[in-house]
Amino acid sequence: MTTRKNENDQQRLEMRASDMLDPNSQIGVRLRSLYSAVQDEAIPDRFLDLLEKLDQAELMASAKAAK
Repeated sequence: MTTRKNENDQQRLEMRASDMLDPNSQIGVRLRSLYSAVQDEAIPDRFLDLLEKLDQAELMASAKAAK
């Protein structure tokens, strides 16, 4: 996480003043920041359970189709 923060800080320092005034650049910076924050979040247990059930259902369906 520290490495990613250092990379983000370095990217911000490298931005030119004209880039900071560009709305597209500002949107890009905010989207990267949001994506980074979401990427670091843990996956909820309920979601992992649902994925496991889906995997099991797909295995059973493929086994039935193979018979």
